Amino acid sequence: MTDNLHRYTARLTWDGNRGDGTTSYDTYGRDYHTAIDGKPDLAGSADPAFRGDPALHNPEDLFLIAISSCHMLSYLALCARARINVIAYTDQATGTMEVDRSGAGRFTEVVLHPTVTLANPADRDRAAALHEKAHSVCFIANSCSVPIKHEATIVTEA
Repeated sequence: MTDNLHRYTARLTWDGNRGDGTTSYDTYGRDYHTAIDGKPDLAGSADPAFRGDPALHNPEDLFLIAISSCHMLSYLALCARARINVIAYTDQATGTMEVDRSGAGRFTEVVLHPTVTLANPADRDRAAALHEKAHSVCFIANSCSVPIKHEATIVTEA
């Protein structure tokens, strides 16, 4: 394996067999858990619209979180390299998914709404410009076919 090739593994286990498997669409459970060596398990389910447990993360939640967190990590790395001191970062990401008559679904849009707090007001323009660069280097965004937009708000500490 070269330094440029990274591999990831995850185990997914369905926890929804309530005694009779998937003999009925209406009765089988949608719960599952994932395991990645050395990390805490993550419990999930389907979206409540698809008979899932609303208290658990669903694949759509995780997709949105993957995009948002990758953008943030890419952005913070670029800011650090540019010597822009970010002291806080939050994002209220939104995603729109469409399901057609056949039941096939796809995200049609993801919009990131990061609010970035800077230590130095003079860095505002450079910090705003780095969102485009962060999008272009984000591993997850580069792996998605859905349009991903960002509408950043830049504020300063003072």
